Amino acid sequence: MNNHYEKLTREILGLAGVEINGTNPWDIHIHNTHFYNRVIIDGRLGFGESFMEGWWDAERVDELIHRLLVSRLDEKLQLNFATFLRLLIGRLFNLQSKRRAYIVGQRHYDLGNELFQIMLDRRMNYSCGYWKDARTLDEAQENKLELICRKLQLKPGMRVLDIGCGWGPFGKYAASKYGVKVVGITVSREQVELGRKLCKGLPVDFRLMDYRDMNEKFDRIVSVGMIEHVGYKNYDRFFEVSRRCLIDDGIFLLHTIGHMESSQNLDPWTHKYIFPNGMVPSATQLNLAFEKLFVLEDWHNFGNDYDKTLMAWHYNFINSLDRMELKITEQFFRMWKYYLLAYAAAFRSRRIHLWQIVLSKNGVPGGYESIR
Repeated sequence: MNNHYEKLTREILGLAGVEINGTNPWDIHIHNTHFYNRVIIDGRLGFGESFMEGWWDAERVDELIHRLLVSRLDEKLQLNFATFLRLLIGRLFNLQSKRRAYIVGQRHYDLGNELFQIMLDRRMNYSCGYWKDARTLDEAQENKLELICRKLQLKPGMRVLDIGCGWGPFGKYAASKYGVKVVGITVSREQVELGRKLCKGLPVDFRLMDYRDMNEKFDRIVSVGMIEHVGYKNYDRFFEVSRRCLIDDGIFLLHTIGHMESSQNLDPWTHKYIFPNGMVPSATQLNLAFEKLFVLEDWHNFGNDYDKTLMAWHYNFINSLDRMELKITEQFFRMWKYYLLAYAAAFRSRRIHLWQIVLSKNGVPGGYESIR
């Protein structure tokens, strides 16, 4: 039976120009022959788990996965019953309900601030940078913050809501440079604790709360990399809350990973190991959710910049482990490496994108000026 699985695996990988134990940087090297039946039976989940367990390697994991995605081979890997059941549960139940909202904070963002401090830029932006005219990760992330502020047309004294504020990089930048007051909400206790220290002395208010509990008015609203945790069953509610909290002539900027194909499924490996209950929205899903609530002013796609951002995070992670006081296991190291490189490959393949969407309640008088 193992010979059958090996033959099938070789045939599938060959469609993407990938060889078993070949000499190209993207060729896969097998250390455990159980890999063949694992990946055929368990599909994408088994592929990621077998890397975590050291069953295979590649010199360039990102290029390997990029080739698999461009050839759409991920769609040829079948789902076993357990994975199918997880996807079915995601369709039948609201995995991003208010009761479950804090799970991703506890299991991902509360892993420890030290991990993110060595991996991210100096401002701790855990989202895509804007690499236009940038040479370093710090420059790309400052560009992104400046881009957001300009798109929001910030003015001194404005009150801004930051939904999914992280450690407060936007709040700190906007309050310091543009003189605005920021309320940042997050489901991570670690982010609130460190964010308050980083923004000490600035008018940036951190709150540990779910977005559905917010009921105050703001001149501007921004949400960077948070709607990926909202789930398709809750998109309508997310935009209803955003409209309720925005003044009539306000502006709302949504920064999100996006998929061109609508799906109601969770990625099995990402859901299990990285972002529990995470889901990438499609353009259609977002449009249907906000079409009766907001006017679309601008839609900016710079997904290729996320490839560069993730590779920079990977470089920092790999080269800074010796500075970490918190010792990690080999399995965690391989899991995190796979996460960063697999997502870089996904953006490189243009299967997923990064969008900044600007919305207003009634249309900006005279028209909105797109900023790039």
